[in-house]
Amino acid sequence: MPKVVLPPLPLSGLFAVSKPSGPTSMSVLEDIKQLVGNSRLFVDARKLENRPGKDGRKRRKDAIKIGQGGTLDPLADGVLVVGVGKGTKRLSDFLDCVKEYRTTALLGCETDSYDCHGSRVRDAPWRHVTKEALEAILDEFRGEIYQTPPIFSALKMDGKPLHEYARQGIPLPRPIEKRKVTVHSLDLFDWKGSHHDFRWPQQEFTQDQKVALKTALKSVEIDPVTQDKLDEYSEQVPTAFVLSMKVSGGTYVRSIVHDLGRALGSAAHVVTLTRSRQGRFTLDPRTGEDKSCVPWDVFEKALEDEGERGEDGWRPWEREILDRLEIVDAQKQ
Repeated sequence: MPKVVLPPLPLSGLFAVSKPSGPTSMSVLEDIKQLVGNSRLFVDARKLENRPGKDGRKRRKDAIKIGQGGTLDPLADGVLVVGVGKGTKRLSDFLDCVKEYRTTALLGCETDSYDCHGSRVRDAPWRHVTKEALEAILDEFRGEIYQTPPIFSALKMDGKPLHEYARQGIPLPRPIEKRKVTVHSLDLFDWKGSHHDFRWPQQEFTQDQKVALKTALKSVEIDPVTQDKLDEYSEQVPTAFVLSMKVSGGTYVRSIVHDLGRALGSAAHVVTLTRSRQGRFTLDPRTGEDKSCVPWDVFEKALEDEGERGEDGWRPWEREILDRLEIVDAQKQ
């Protein structure tokens, strides 16, 4: 392998990690920070030589500036863009860039979070929904559309988080402001039918919680939908399907699934969510301009054992980053 000529150390730059489903984006970032904060790739070697104690890695992670270019919720996996040093100044470029997602939706049930980590708010019939019906309605969600953010979110209205209105039964002072987003493409990737292992969440909204939600929404909706309408054959495994989409920044994928369910005369929530592309960083590089992601297990292994340095002087995890690093020249900031 030809030797890579690097600019003077330490480096600043951008790379992407393939986040797993489960941990928060912040915890992933903190784990990475333990490593990069102890590497001469990103920290001045003299600072590392003067570090206190035998194991200064955790104590030195504050020596490096690190950030991410768009949070993924714990349920979601996929592309998480990381900026180190001066690279953090470029992270704002990824908030409004085009993103690609693949998501699995489960019919027949709405949740407060619009995904499987939430509590069931409403059950609805789903057996009437066919593959053809779904494909026929997708065009309504393509192009420029207006989305209403979920009421169970941290967005604020008059200084109060929306989810507090919903949980405390406080009428919203005005409708939640809709956001214009662009859905560049939206396609059915896989119709799973009932051949899958997904199930509705066990936890359900109580009647009191439903009354509180209805009270919060009644001031801005003519007839808030919170009432269950059970399917005659409710014991059968409900239908699931997978969508692929390319969307503008700020698009709520969960809202697309939620609204699709209602448009189909049913209900739906997200059970898997993968961000497959964020700008030029992708899980599946197709062109020379695309940049791949560092697999998460590279960092997991390094946190247990960083490994030996190779002939080039770098440990395995450092080489994995170097192979994918987009170096940011501090002089061009």
